[in-house]
Amino acid sequence: MAAFKSVSVIGAGAWGTALAGVAARAGREVVLCARDADSARKIAATRTNPKLPGVKLDAAINVTGDIALAAACDIILIATPAQNLREAMTTLAPRLAKAKPVIACAKGIERGTHQFMTEVIAATAPDAAPAMLSGPGFAEDVARGLPTAVTLAARDEPLASALVQALGSATFRPYHSTDIIGVEIGGAAKNVLAIAAGIAVGRKLGASALAALTTRGFSELVRLGHACGARAETMVGLSGLGDVILSCSNPQSRNFALGIALGRGEPPPSGKLAEGEFTAPVLIELARSKKVDMPVSSAVAAILGGATTIDAAIEGLLTRPFKAEG
Repeated sequence: MAAFKSVSVIGAGAWGTALAGVAARAGREVVLCARDADSARKIAATRTNPKLPGVKLDAAINVTGDIALAAACDIILIATPAQNLREAMTTLAPRLAKAKPVIACAKGIERGTHQFMTEVIAATAPDAAPAMLSGPGFAEDVARGLPTAVTLAARDEPLASALVQALGSATFRPYHSTDIIGVEIGGAAKNVLAIAAGIAVGRKLGASALAALTTRGFSELVRLGHACGARAETMVGLSGLGDVILSCSNPQSRNFALGIALGRGEPPPSGKLAEGEFTAPVLIELARSKKVDMPVSSAVAAILGGATTIDAAIEGLLTRPFKAEG
């Protein structure tokens, strides 16, 4: 397989900007594609991004608003929000060469279609080679070069390995996998669990309740992954357990922050998109179709949808029938 020399990142938010830095540290030629030419000019002129304050862009990163320039790179990372992926891919698809690796970097399930991120890529660009980047990592940590380990999944083992080699560095350690469905489920479900954990913190339910909620929620994730054909090692790996641990305890998590606000009875944090809001109802529909019981995730979906109150949801979880661990 030919070496990948150039990388483009589509989406100049905090995560996309951090990933552009990752590719630069890995020694690649890097294109960071912003939503429009004006945004690109501002970022290029200042070498900073207001969405990632205090971080200077590597001099090797070429900031542009031209998606055709991004499409010409050897590897493409799509760092737009999950619900905007189809729009970005529809624009990108006509410009893609056959078998071009396109890596989804947002975690979620698309509203309406119930498709995972790599499925959206495949639907909009059938000749592309979809891949998924997931696992525990926050933009600020990654941008500052703090040690981070993630999972990168592609159906083709040689491709997954080559992508890892192209993006890995001394501080960014990708582990490759061919279990795309496991990585997708882990990344999507943990967003919902992070909201549940935030609610527990915001409601001041205590450390014991938070630990129980997180572990029982993770058990749900594992059951769903198993029902969908995911491998067990993926569920307990970085993109499963690792992502759950980080997202359910770190204030940088938008989903966790949303849960805290809900638990306190406060308005959601302004200007922050929490993917778990969109994922929760779709996740529950998927679980029902697989006959998988997900009480914690169901409670989050009901709270977000206004079907129940937080207090009623907590009571419902506590009064469920006693059962064996598992």
